[in-house]
Amino acid sequence: MPAPQRIPLRGTGVALVKVLVLGSDTPLGHALGAMLERLGRHEVTALTRAACRWKSERQAKKAVVRTRSDIVVDLRISAASDGGDPLQDIDVKRCHWVAKASQRSAMTYLYVSTSRVFSGQLDRPYKEEDTPDNATAAGDLLARAEQVVQDSCEQHLILRLGPVFSFEGTNLITQMLGELGHEGGSLVMDNNLRGCPVAAGDGARVISALLDQLGTGMRASGIYHYCSSDSATYYEFAEALLASASQFSQFSPDAVQLERQPEGLAPLNRALECARIRNTFAIKQAPWRSAIPGIVKQYYLEQKQQQKPALKQQQS
Repeated sequence: MPAPQRIPLRGTGVALVKVLVLGSDTPLGHALGAMLERLGRHEVTALTRAACRWKSERQAKKAVVRTRSDIVVDLRISAASDGGDPLQDIDVKRCHWVAKASQRSAMTYLYVSTSRVFSGQLDRPYKEEDTPDNATAAGDLLARAEQVVQDSCEQHLILRLGPVFSFEGTNLITQMLGELGHEGGSLVMDNNLRGCPVAAGDGARVISALLDQLGTGMRASGIYHYCSSDSATYYEFAEALLASASQFSQFSPDAVQLERQPEGLAPLNRALECARIRNTFAIKQAPWRSAIPGIVKQYYLEQKQQQKPALKQQQS
């Protein structure tokens, strides 16, 4: 099959590419869609998670191939993992179907994965060549999904991210603020697992940069890591979140408490080594803390907007 024709955008070396986004209604999908629309660089077809719940390979192939895209960006599995949704064998099958359809149509499959493929037992950041070793059922499914992508689509790019947070959807921010928002609500967080969370807007920046460079005709496949430049435990993240949220709501002094851990429990670490993506695509890491104030503000704005219809109903 001949390579798709790419027309360079005026004033840039970037070519207009057709992008199919699977999971456009995820937190990362919303941020990516908004960024690509603002930049106006690529032609985007978006499918929500519900639209991607194919029951057969034929359905998946039809949905992917008919878009005639150059690049498929798959956000579904990482969003489910970040949101705590249970993963099933059918999720791995759907990744396999997308990978096969991408291979047949000479599309690049940009599959977004997560640092949760790792157990966290290494005392250094995980590198791309480290074997996924999360022995839980979810970890096994995440690793299997990555493997079918690698085995079934030659032109694949797997992007592992730290936990993605946003003001919408189900993720660290909304779960924590939701708990704190209850009357007398509090959080008891552990200080054992260390990772590098990623703001949805920052994740969108990274994916957009990959699309731009792939649009120049650059061919890069394999696994790449990206996470924020500073790490945090759940307790440290919650403390930073509370500091920003206190500007919009009142909380008790002990709203965030440290969970007691058994003595001798080894600390866990899911930080990612990000040298490869920096050296290949010149993508630099950004700190997660600087994104917290804006995301928290947007969360409370959204909460107010949702409360308005209920207030109008009560007054009528």
